[in-house]
Amino acid sequence: MFSHLDAKNRPSMVNVGEKPITRRTAHAVAVVTLPAELGALLRDGEIATKKGPLFHTAILAGVMGAKKTSELIPLCHPLALDDCQIVIEPDAAKGEITIHCRVETHGRTGVEMEAMTGATVAALTFYDMAKAVSHGIVIKDVRLREKTGGKSHYRAD
Repeated sequence: MFSHLDAKNRPSMVNVGEKPITRRTAHAVAVVTLPAELGALLRDGEIATKKGPLFHTAILAGVMGAKKTSELIPLCHPLALDDCQIVIEPDAAKGEITIHCRVETHGRTGVEMEAMTGATVAALTFYDMAKAVSHGIVIKDVRLREKTGGKSHYRAD
């Protein structure tokens, strides 16, 4: 049974009131494929445009997205984040960037959705700023890499 459905299969927020407060972390990634004309603009680990530095803006947007996850995903609990770090790793040889979002909190529920939202919002912001160069940008492979805390841990291979 899905945790967000009650006994009558209706959507329901999970009651986490009885769970202990523990340290929770999550690491999510989003991979963005760059068309050649956009990859050619990559200099010193950044792409500068008339709208400003793409990576810096995407990082700020990703942090904002992670902080607002409960406003975007209907049954997510609002969480106070202790930390949210976004790192963008360009790979010119592959013609792609990998956006890493690592989130931490001390709470009763995990931060997987915050990490995935942060990575995704950063990728969407990158697309929005770079689409003037090319609409051939592909956001792919958004996934959870790792989570810790609570009753279960997860690490992708």
